[in-house]
Amino acid sequence: MTIPFNKPPYTGNEDQYVTAAMRSGKMSGDGEFTLRCQQWFEEKLHCSKALLTPSCTQALEMAALLIDIQPGDEVIMPSYTFVSTANAFVLRGATIVFVDIRPDTMNIDETLIEAAITDKTKAIVPVHYAGIACEMDTIMSIAKRHELFVIEDAAQGMMSTYKGRALGTIGHLAAYSFHETKNYTSGGEGGLLLINDEQFVVRAEIIREKGTNRSLFFRGMIDKYTWVDVGSSYLPGELQAAYLFGQLEKVDQINKARHDVWDYYFKALQGLHKAGHVDLPITPCGCVGNAHMFYIKVRNIDVRTKILSILKDKKIGAVFHYIPLHSAPAGLRLGRFHGQDVSTTVESERLIRLPIWYGMQQSEMEQVAAAVIGAVNATCQ
Repeated sequence: MTIPFNKPPYTGNEDQYVTAAMRSGKMSGDGEFTLRCQQWFEEKLHCSKALLTPSCTQALEMAALLIDIQPGDEVIMPSYTFVSTANAFVLRGATIVFVDIRPDTMNIDETLIEAAITDKTKAIVPVHYAGIACEMDTIMSIAKRHELFVIEDAAQGMMSTYKGRALGTIGHLAAYSFHETKNYTSGGEGGLLLINDEQFVVRAEIIREKGTNRSLFFRGMIDKYTWVDVGSSYLPGELQAAYLFGQLEKVDQINKARHDVWDYYFKALQGLHKAGHVDLPITPCGCVGNAHMFYIKVRNIDVRTKILSILKDKKIGAVFHYIPLHSAPAGLRLGRFHGQDVSTTVESERLIRLPIWYGMQQSEMEQVAAAVIGAVNATCQ
């Protein structure tokens, strides 16, 4: 592609930090850079604890262990999400209960959650699609009434807020992603577990350290460590943390650059929106996005297919996104859709994601916008 869909962010200091980690003699996890990253998040987000993980998937798996998901439990989430959102709970034996999404934000429809709750429901997992917040006040109120846990899948949500609060700091637990397609990366993969309920802090450290109390030992709180609980190896390598730290130092610079691209697209494509050819992203009142994604929505899947073909010919890396999980083979076996699929499938089939990355040049933005305008006009005549 002349203009690819994504380029992983790089700010300039990552090389020296990765080299320093290589020479530190502590490369297997919880070294200097891991601790510095975790401190950065705890101070920035004001959460009880932040723990780096090798991926967002593993952060979600830790969350499922922490709330003690058991076979037969039910977990409510949108179907329009990545497979890891469901897999983390399916691995513990849960049944996934899918709820329809809102067409304006592509987030779970908070008005449909309560009707999906049964005596087997253990948790609600809102997914902040494109870094735009779900309606968290309503979701937290429902969870409190029914004594349920809320785990935010904020994989796309770093630097976004809901009524002034950072995404990932509102539910009991949350997960961030530092995959190379995200706004900030730790060199390919990477994730973060955010703990907002202090009851989970000690056990989270144990689960993350293969079920041992090794973290307490290294802090001098016990004279030896041993196996005390279930767990796995959820520590990232120190090279991942070093790469990420280089990006955390430039977090505002990256955020502004992505917003510049997002804002350009939004203005440049207003004519298509006013003509009724496309819908543009909506940011509800009280929400601040992070420019993780810019998408347009066209009339239907047939129109989308034609537009994507034209953009491909022009070497523009535009793509669609998730196939709803409830319609996938595993989703049919391991979950169920509560109520009617009014918006999930229809809206997912309309969506086209445009290239956006840190360092994108003005000429590249203009080329993408011109190609989109030409493709849409040619298809919608």
